[in-house]
Amino acid sequence: MTDDEKRTRQRLIRARLPLGAFSGVLAGLASLGVAELVSAAVRPQAGPVVAVGGAAIDQTPAAVKDWAIRHFGTNDKLVLQLGILAMLALFALVLGIVALRFRRSGAAGVLLFGIFGAVSATSRPDSTSVSDALPSVVGAIAGAAVLYILVGRLARRVPSEEDVQGEPEGAPSGAGWDRRGFVIAATAAAAGSAGAGLIGRTLNGASGQNAVASRNKVVLPRPASAAAAVPKGARLRIPGISAFTTPNGDFYRVDTALVLPKVNATTWALRIHGRGVTRPVTLAFGDLLRRELVERDITLTCVSNEVGGPYVGNARWIGVRLADLLAECGVKPPSMGGPADQLVARSVDGMTIGSPVEDVMDGRDALLALGMNGEPLPFAHGFPVRMVVPGLYGFVSACKWIKDIELTTFDAYDPYWVKRGWARMAPVKTESRIDTPKPFARPEAGTVMVGGVAWAQHRGIDKVEVRVDDGPWQEARLAAEDTRDTWRQWSFPWQATKGGHTLTVRATDRTGQVQTEKRARTIPDGASGWHSVIVTVD
Repeated sequence: MTDDEKRTRQRLIRARLPLGAFSGVLAGLASLGVAELVSAAVRPQAGPVVAVGGAAIDQTPAAVKDWAIRHFGTNDKLVLQLGILAMLALFALVLGIVALRFRRSGAAGVLLFGIFGAVSATSRPDSTSVSDALPSVVGAIAGAAVLYILVGRLARRVPSEEDVQGEPEGAPSGAGWDRRGFVIAATAAAAGSAGAGLIGRTLNGASGQNAVASRNKVVLPRPASAAAAVPKGARLRIPGISAFTTPNGDFYRVDTALVLPKVNATTWALRIHGRGVTRPVTLAFGDLLRRELVERDITLTCVSNEVGGPYVGNARWIGVRLADLLAECGVKPPSMGGPADQLVARSVDGMTIGSPVEDVMDGRDALLALGMNGEPLPFAHGFPVRMVVPGLYGFVSACKWIKDIELTTFDAYDPYWVKRGWARMAPVKTESRIDTPKPFARPEAGTVMVGGVAWAQHRGIDKVEVRVDDGPWQEARLAAEDTRDTWRQWSFPWQATKGGHTLTVRATDRTGQVQTEKRARTIPDGASGWHSVIVTVD
């Protein structure tokens, strides 16, 4: 090979590299588009991005999950999916370049990713059929075919006189590859991928329409036991304090579902079975609606809530007493000789949550909730039915989209979060938060209203105190108590002087327990410590 031929070859290789990378990206898009279309015939959760994302969540250490929730909040799932797509794009770029020299190996790499997606989909807790592998497998085959065809159009051939006629000297241009064939194939692949993805997304969206229709038809009966009116003094009119009742759209959502489950209430059923259940039962949604319903104000807290964090909210729930249902099934708490000390709730997305049977049946308003703030549960908060247990962190009580309740023991079974290092028992800790002024605020000197919320569900808040810098603790004004299962607002008129100051709050619950100063991270049973904010008074 002459020096001119070598230089020509190198120019051709350099010209083809970006086209090879582009081919890999198109192959990846084809895989995702076709997989989306096939998932519409299987189920949305079987798509490769969702399946791989779910597997990633399952394998991620608890500390990393906690970090993601702390930094990304309810956008943690979006960040995960974008990260998966970014990794897939990088992988596709590399495969496209590899395929320029090793055509079959590049296509095989796409198939390898499909196998990984298929294994992830079929190994998910909510997978019930090997058909969950189809979206990943079919998508990978389509992507491999696209890469193989496109790279074939880039294969070097002997330049003809027609190729080089009119080309500037030394330009690689069309010499050495089938430009026209590549453009046609690439355009067809892009259009086909986009079309398949759009149709699949449309069909997947339509699959949830029956669930939406079933929710729209729900009319919540008047509760046999209505919640008492919120006391007049329970809502402080101080700007910046969290509303006593958290609107549904503002209520925190922390779960592992990458695709929001949309469950059709007309086909939904709940099974209750297990140890000590002498009369197993399967209940339809209509069965619960026909039972005696109770309505209660209950504050929920996520165990991932840092000191001063946002993952706590108060709502008015309507539902069926869980203890009554369990008693009808023959269940007795351990204190009365029952053989089961753990209630394992299973969600339609495969989540398992374990709750102490004793707590569920000790007289507190543990509910199978059907409604939230006067309407059927939103899909994001568990429609058609979820558990609500006052006094316990959500990861040991608040199963959303519930479909199964099994009575067992803590020794016999570890639910999802316990397997990942979280506690089996997790009563809500006594906590308080400063809502106003915000950190690094610059209020004017004079009277500055400090305020926030405090909670100790199922024990109640007895006192809130505020400290300015290193001064003495001063008692804040407590809003009226609704129930011991709800948070309480508080306020403190601070005579602010110019300069920098640190405001700190602590609460005392109804048992006399003072909120601890000792800092603890959220893992394994909830954060603790005093909440402080630093402000500068002008």
